[in-house]
Amino acid sequence: MDKTFEEQYRSCPIRNVIAHFGDKWSLVVLYSIGASVTGVLRFSELKNLMTDCSQKMLSATLKNLEHHNLINRKVYPVVPPKVEYSLTETGKSLMPALKPLIDWALEHFNEVAG
Repeated sequence: MDKTFEEQYRSCPIRNVIAHFGDKWSLVVLYSIGASVTGVLRFSELKNLMTDCSQKMLSATLKNLEHHNLINRKVYPVVPPKVEYSLTETGKSLMPALKPLIDWALEHFNEVAG
């Protein structure tokens, strides 16, 4: 039996995958970590880069990305706590797909955001 359009829509891989990182902040976090010199950023470094993102929202975004296997979170047993974030292999494999979107955004920024 063929799936109805609604069943196809609900099970669409594109819709279901992008829903996990297509929000306002996730792409910025992924790009920031991927573009960093070391490929690793601490929470405070991300917060300093994303000045218009609240600490609460950044924390929730990082938890979501970690939950969906796009970033690693490494906690060091020191005082004060040190936490570093890096891309997982899955996260790294996403970066080449994001590059054309980033390039397009840079090229058309004034037309879209202006």
